[in-house]
Amino acid sequence: MTISSVEISEPPRHTTQSRLRVLIAMGTRPEIIKQAPLAWAAAEHPDIDPVICHSGQHADLADPMLDHFQIQPDVHLDLMRSHRTLPSLIGGCIGRSEAMFAEHKIDVVVVQGDTATTAAMSLAAFYARIPVVHVEAGLRTGDLQSPWPEELNRRVATLAASLHCAPTEFARQTLLAENVASERVFVSGNPVVDALQWTLAKATAADASIVGDQPLVVLTAHRRENFGKPLEAICSAVLELTNQFPDHRFVFVTHPNPQAGPVVRSILKGNSRIELAAPMSYPQFVQLMRGSRLIISDSGGIQEEAPTLGVPLLVTRKSTERPEAVQCGAAELVGTDSELIVSRAAFWLRASQQNGKPKVCNPFGDGQAGQRIIEQIAARFAHVGAKN
Repeated sequence: MTISSVEISEPPRHTTQSRLRVLIAMGTRPEIIKQAPLAWAAAEHPDIDPVICHSGQHADLADPMLDHFQIQPDVHLDLMRSHRTLPSLIGGCIGRSEAMFAEHKIDVVVVQGDTATTAAMSLAAFYARIPVVHVEAGLRTGDLQSPWPEELNRRVATLAASLHCAPTEFARQTLLAENVASERVFVSGNPVVDALQWTLAKATAADASIVGDQPLVVLTAHRRENFGKPLEAICSAVLELTNQFPDHRFVFVTHPNPQAGPVVRSILKGNSRIELAAPMSYPQFVQLMRGSRLIISDSGGIQEEAPTLGVPLLVTRKSTERPEAVQCGAAELVGTDSELIVSRAAFWLRASQQNGKPKVCNPFGDGQAGQRIIEQIAARFAHVGAKN
């Protein structure tokens, strides 16, 4: 799928005039980004009464994202507590979800991706015999340890789901190979494209000013499997790149996880060519990515955002559940080998110096995924709402 020209409108106001009670679950920053287009489309649909639930999994990062996408949750589970473990987070979410489903007479539960919120809500809905819709279904690395625990979370959602919204044909084929019934799978595109297009249309001069005039490289790192020596190797590569490209500006957006951000800051602080940035607003980060010559990251979402924005990406992981970007040449898997990171980064940066910004493909959709998914939900589950 390729991006087509679409009209970007304001997100609609929440309505309560519809029949099918559809709960749209979100808990992390990426979930809010990717579920926002569904929330907007659901609020406009005459046969759907959306219930927006925020689990509180990313409590500190959620409010700015909800404000940006103009979403007001109907339910807040407030799950995150200091030092909460994954088992207690998931257990708490399952327990609170059971009561919430009953209180709000939920007909369908929509989850996204591979988070703890997604795994827990999928299980809770399955136990309550409520249909589950899985957005961004069919992503796999084939290794339960990479990414951990996301690979398990997404497989749990697959087992529980009645409708699988695959972002690409490759993801659909993955599900079919796992014996998911073909009539339960459709290719929707990825709603991150919808959210990016809307965000770009709302951009302000203040957001764009973050880019500056120097050639820009943007970096992030937060995956658990990269904690320790792998993260140190990534930082070592960044230091070498600053030596090879002294006229470039390197912005490393650090992560709040104590095993990620503090490690990066301790290694890279004091280098005048590297800016160590705290997590920033989504509009600013989108502008930063769009204005860059290259992105180096282990993020899953950025593997979709970078191609959508037309920026080449080096993925600092051994495997990816989004091979479409690699196959079309928009991204490269480089792992955490310092020499390989430096070599491939240097290739892309020199190419941009000589030939300008390269053209990068986008295999993730056209900006209409949210609308497609909501239409599928209304058509496929109308009989569920009619019974209640």
